[in-house]
Amino acid sequence: MKKLNEMALANAFAALGFIFYAACFVIITTAPDLYKSIAQSWFHGVDLSQIWKGNQDNFLLGLITFTGSSWISGWLLAWFYNRFSK
Repeated sequence: MKKLNEMALANAFAALGFIFYAACFVIITTAPDLYKSIAQSWFHGVDLSQIWKGNQDNFLLGLITFTGSSWISGWLLAWFYNRFSK
């Protein structure tokens, strides 16, 4: 069975995480009602209006941590796949 390259998959996950997080930021700043509707649908209709802050000040921290988490997830996925596929 073919082995996955941990670094390549981790980098791909990080790139996707960066793109997704940046896209969410654009939607939050340009169409906050659309973002709230999407978020509410993902949380099974829970009313998020009471906890909604819409704060854009922590964008950079969120971008860095989400991208880093995505990278770690991609690396771990490839690592586990390679171990379990032996």
